[in-house]
Amino acid sequence: MQLDTQRWPDSHQFWQDKRVVVTGGAGFLGSYVVEKLHERGANSVFVPRSHEYDLRQVEAIRQLLHDARPDIVIHMAARVGGIGANRDHPAEFFYDNLMMGVQLFHESWRFGVTKFVTIGTVCAYPKYTPVPFREDDLWNGYPEETNAPYGLAKKMLLVQGEAYRQQYGFNSIFLLPVNLYGPRDNFDLATSHVIPALIRKCIEADEQGASEIVVWGDGSPTREFIYAADAAEGILLAAERYNDPDPVNIGSSYEISIRDLVMLIAELTGFRGNIVWDTTKPNGQPRRKLDVSRAWERFGFRAETTFTDGLRATIEWYRANREPATAMRVVGEAR
Repeated sequence: MQLDTQRWPDSHQFWQDKRVVVTGGAGFLGSYVVEKLHERGANSVFVPRSHEYDLRQVEAIRQLLHDARPDIVIHMAARVGGIGANRDHPAEFFYDNLMMGVQLFHESWRFGVTKFVTIGTVCAYPKYTPVPFREDDLWNGYPEETNAPYGLAKKMLLVQGEAYRQQYGFNSIFLLPVNLYGPRDNFDLATSHVIPALIRKCIEADEQGASEIVVWGDGSPTREFIYAADAAEGILLAAERYNDPDPVNIGSSYEISIRDLVMLIAELTGFRGNIVWDTTKPNGQPRRKLDVSRAWERFGFRAETTFTDGLRATIEWYRANREPATAMRVVGEAR
């Protein structure tokens, strides 16, 4: 499909006179968004830190808006974690994410922010969504149980955006990134997602001469992953070019089973031991693959990084930046 790119603004011109708040800008995905904003010539990017602005507290949000005086808010701050963390702390995952998002959104409207960019989550989709996930299927069922509190808390911002657009004409957009990976990811085995957890397990097992690693589930679920730098590009293209209420998937359209993922990471890291599947642990959602056509049609975004290239870059970054190896642990990987 040919796109009429002349209807879209120049990226550098768009950001030059904008004051931007990026919540979560010091985090994994946020660091790429901030980096790309600077590359685009953004002169005023404000990244609030949690020890200065607790976004669960409305007074802290008001202080943030007063201090930064933003034209655009990109909200990606979130309490996130793997299956184990979601299962152990469902109340906190619901409350913290809901309070951060709903109050920041409302106060941004009150303050006169011209555009609010909400970063949702693929966990908002129903557990048994037809594959590939289309945005129109978001409300056709309940999310996968292990991450429903988190997914629903983020999903409420879609409802809020539609309501405030209808009543107040407030311009907000809602983006749904699929599972992220890449350099700078969280490799803490207690809280990491599946790719960094597997990379660390394989490298440490290889170094320690371990004969096996243990992975949750049976390996049958499938997942789609997007390289974090690609996701950041999609977010900024949407911020520049997209102003409609319809939610939009941000993905790579590449689906792989957890079993094949483990085998690929083992090959790329050099681990030659056995893979032990702990089937007493949950698999998570059975399949996850997005329809990414809307992002291409509405604002011209397509992921560029191949999965194998992205994994190699992530492994290389971890080897260069990791802490000394510690004893192997069996943990729950997010799916």
